[in-house]
Amino acid sequence: MSERISREELVKIYNIEITFFDELVNSGLITIQTENEIRYLMYEDLPNFERFANWHYDLEINLPGLEVIHEMLKKMDDLRQRNRELMNKLSAIGDNFVDG
Repeated sequence: MSERISREELVKIYNIEITFFDELVNSGLITIQTENEIRYLMYEDLPNFERFANWHYDLEINLPGLEVIHEMLKKMDDLRQRNRELMNKLSAIGDNFVDG
């Protein structure tokens, strides 16, 4: 079984409102597992949760703002990956041209 932490533990550790956690889940920003009516966040998703909590509590960004920022960052990562792929293809074409 993967490592996980309960919603109640997160609320205590990070000193957040339980409604904030539930809003993140309801908006699809984080995914959880439920077992015996206890909601768990997987440790692999903890960095995203921490980022959202920091943005919300430290920078006072509301939930719609979190959603927009998250989507923009995902698009930027996708564009970076696509750029790498294109640069690799261009490099391979250049290598073939020099060799040919």
